[in-house]
Amino acid sequence: MRTAKIERKTKETRISLELNLDGIGEYRIETPLKFLNHMLENLSRHSRFDLRIDAKGDVEVDDHHLVEDIGTCLGMALEKALGDKKGIQRMGCAIVPMDDALATVAVDLSGRGYAKVEIPFSEFKEGKLGDLSKENIPHFFESFALNGRFNLHMLVEGKNDHHKVESCFKALARALYDATRIIGEEIPSTKGVV
Repeated sequence: MRTAKIERKTKETRISLELNLDGIGEYRIETPLKFLNHMLENLSRHSRFDLRIDAKGDVEVDDHHLVEDIGTCLGMALEKALGDKKGIQRMGCAIVPMDDALATVAVDLSGRGYAKVEIPFSEFKEGKLGDLSKENIPHFFESFALNGRFNLHMLVEGKNDHHKVESCFKALARALYDATRIIGEEIPSTKGVV
């Protein structure tokens, strides 16, 4: 089984996370950030990764630390669960619509962290989606990609900010599902390592 457990405790956050890449999309997400919970549930469901997260943090100060550390832990879990990456497809992409929004995501589980995240939020709207600061949404994706050591390119267009963000999580889920599938027995690199 390609699974990982990550525990992280700092002065700002406490996170327990379990990931199963060969699951069926079952999840139990418990954080004080309800909008983030909803997005992580979408990530689990559409990637078919089983995901358990129990996270607490200093959200009375700001949601930044908790969002960043959840992304960090999820990236660490992905990297750990992939192991030597033998036989994986390695690359994946998805284009996912949600009403007015259309998200395009491409990933390469290359062993090198990089993130280009373009989420243009609508002007003259609230600085939050539910209880989650908009500025921390791209930061979550960046933390995930850098700590998961994969390349992430994400672009979305649309009018409704909720739809834009949700389509990004769903597209990332579909791209990661494809990239993590076992399609052979070899390391997917001319270098012999990923």
